[in-house]
Amino acid sequence: MKNNAKAAEIIDNINRSLIGKKQSAKLAVITLLSGGHLLIEDVPGVGKTTLANLLAKSVGVGFTRIQFTPDTLPGDVVGASVYDMRKGEFRYAEGAIMNNIVLVDEINRTSPKTQAALLEAMQEGQVSVDGTTYSLKEPFMLVATQNPIEFIGTYNLPEAQLDRFMMKLSLGYPGLDDEKKMAQDFISGELAQNTNAVISAETLVQMREEVKSVKVADNVAEYVINLVSLTRVNPLLSLGASPRATLALISAARGAAYVSGRNFVTPDDVQEILPHVLRHRLILTVEAKINKNTPEKIIENVKNTAKVPL
Repeated sequence: MKNNAKAAEIIDNINRSLIGKKQSAKLAVITLLSGGHLLIEDVPGVGKTTLANLLAKSVGVGFTRIQFTPDTLPGDVVGASVYDMRKGEFRYAEGAIMNNIVLVDEINRTSPKTQAALLEAMQEGQVSVDGTTYSLKEPFMLVATQNPIEFIGTYNLPEAQLDRFMMKLSLGYPGLDDEKKMAQDFISGELAQNTNAVISAETLVQMREEVKSVKVADNVAEYVINLVSLTRVNPLLSLGASPRATLALISAARGAAYVSGRNFVTPDDVQEILPHVLRHRLILTVEAKINKNTPEKIIENVKNTAKVPL
């Protein structure tokens, strides 16, 4: 746990340029340290891409941005085999996925075939091209953004892909005071200041290993399992959370405890990250949608139903 104090430094570093989004910055750092992937869904102009940029700059690792469009091909993402005329053989030309933090901007604007090219990378940390497997760089994280109000020319992400994102965030509009400060910093030129790295890639790898060593008591693990199980029997849901969600919840809770400076997980850690881990994994029934239920309301009900361990 020798590096956990650096987590607060990363969050503060992001908050200097992303004003009024302290909780979002914290959750993004928890996702990074827990080894997960992040989906940010919100309206244009609230800082989705900025958050991904600042996260990468703060940890001093390689960063690639892929702008997804309807004509983006799988080879653009995972790479392709090209013929080298000088050597008379095929060689692997790396795709944009071959970096540490990869931002996929507007992930729902490309075809399902290209979206599917991300599945192996997100789950197994590798890509396969022409029958050959290539490992991704370590540490690796995928950050994807999408616009919830744009429907023309978009393709909804399938459940199998949504399930591979550890968390889903919505930044929202800044408060009035935060927006005033943003405007003042923009006028003075301070908003555009460069963000320096707080830690190195090697330190990030060490911090991820330390998160894995955070202790999870048996009763806390059982609490997580009960929370996830309750979503599978909820009559308002046609699809509850998967076993992958259970593991993601445990990993993210470890990250939350680590960021808070503890080497053990508490029920409060689980409750803090619960809506962000589960909301994109739940599918409401038609009746639930008609009655204006939301995943957030159902998660709150699940949280109030499950017995909290002492």
